[in-house]
Formats: sequence, structure tokens, C-alpha cells
Amino acid sequence: MLLAELFDQLAIELAGHGVPPARADARDLIAAMLDKPKFWPTANQTLELNAATTAAIQTAASKMARGMPMQYAVGKAAFRHLDLAVDQRVLIPRPETEMLVELVLGLAGKGGTLVDVGTGSGAIALSLAAEGQFERVIATDISDDALTVARGNLGAIPPEKRALVEFRRGSLLEPVHGELLRAIVSNPPYISPSEKGDLPASVREWEPPLALFSEEDGMAAIRGIVRESAALLEPGGLLAVEIDSRRAALARESAETDSRFRDVEIRTDLTGRERFLVARRKER
Repeated sequence: MLLAELFDQLAIELAGHGVPPARADARDLIAAMLDKPKFWPTANQTLELNAATTAAIQTAASKMARGMPMQYAVGKAAFRHLDLAVDQRVLIPRPETEMLVELVLGLAGKGGTLVDVGTGSGAIALSLAAEGQFERVIATDISDDALTVARGNLGAIPPEKRALVEFRRGSLLEPVHGELLRAIVSNPPYISPSEKGDLPASVREWEPPLALFSEEDGMAAIRGIVRESAALLEPGGLLAVEIDSRRAALARESAETDSRFRDVEIRTDLTGRERFLVARRKER
């Protein structure tokens, strides 16, 4: 089948299932399946695709027509410099979290041990292992399924960096009790269960609830991480947590009321929303 014919076919199928903008999604799907830039399908309309490739793209489009997010339909997601395998066992990595990685790279310094709490696909831990200069990176998660995905993504980083990364199962920081840490970073669940109905269907119906929802009006995981971090961070050690902008004041309060922290602040994302809690461990 010519790429132009497949392009038109997918756009019609997606539009018929109310996927807007259908033609742009058809283009992006083809590009993702073929590991090409987004403009590539438009510029290569006369290319003839073999039957196996056509069938694989059509299968992914059928999944999207049922409401599945494109990243799950394709089975991968881009995150900073990495291409990561993703499925419904883990959250889809998002651009805001790329900025969290950037914050940590700029604030954590060199050496020491970094922990990524609730690693999911491994996006944060693997990016920091690849781009940072830490001696060790420990990725924790309460979900065995998520850790299976994260371990599978270890091959996305350069071979010489893979030995830096360790995966441990457990809740919050329990897997690293006894460690002295240079930095703790997390994109934890921060949505209240009562807000489930407010989420887009693509999130609510497809992404893992364990990685989305937290008790105490969405604050339980954040408060737990703040509380447990203070006992594990070395003096001057960094805590950096992605937060819900609607709960920025509560997140800040959780660190400011803990006398073991200093330099507590809320950082904004590129749209100006309050999205990151940053704090330092005081001298012991």
C-alpha cells in the first residue's frame, strides 16, 4: 500500500471515531511506528509500504480508535533523549517531567546516590543516569509490573551507564532505608480519588490508577516522600518532587513545617504553573 493511501485510510478511521485532529494523529502514528520525524509521512507520500508494516500500523490505529493513547498503541514514548517502551502498566511520560529532570541536573551536583521514587517506566531514573554524573541511581516502585517495564528500558541508555542503575521494590522510600542520599526525585501520584471523573478519558480509562491517585486529597504520597526524605538525605541533599499545581501551597507547607529542610521553594513549568517542590536538607 502507498503511504498516501494508508494516511487517508487512517485519517478516515480515526475521524469516524471522534479522534481530533484525525489527520495529524494519523501522521504522527505513522511517523512513530516507522521511527521517523513527524514531517516524514507528509514528505514521503509515494513510498510503498510492505504488508507487515501496513498491518502493524493499522492495528495501532484500531487501538487508538478505541480511545487508547497513541503511546500505548505504538508501545513506546519519547522522553528527553530516550525512546522508552510503555504500556498500561506504567504512566505515559510527560513533558513536565522532562523539566523535573532538568531541575535535578542543574541542582544536584556531581557524585553521590540519587533515588527516583515511583519510577514507573524508568523515565526519570534512566535520564538522570544517562545525563547526570551520579555514582549510583536507584529506581524504586511499589509495582512489580512497573519495575519489569523499567528494567526492560535499561537498554535505552548508553551501555557504560547501565551499571549505575539499580531497581528496588517497595513503597515510597522504604527500599532505600539506611542509605545516605545526594538527591531524591519523584513524580508521585497526586490526584485525589474524588477527582477521577474530571480526568480525560484517555487518562482515566487507560493509565494505571496506582500511579495516578493518592489519598489525603491527593497529598498522601507527597507528604510521605517529604517526611521520609529528611532522614535519608545528606546535608545539603536535594529533594525535587513533581506536584499538582492546585496543591502547590500544601506541598510547600509539608516541607516548610519540617525543621530538617531549608531553601524550600515551588518552581514553575514552562507555562507558569506551580509544578515542582524543591528543598534542601539542613546540616545535621
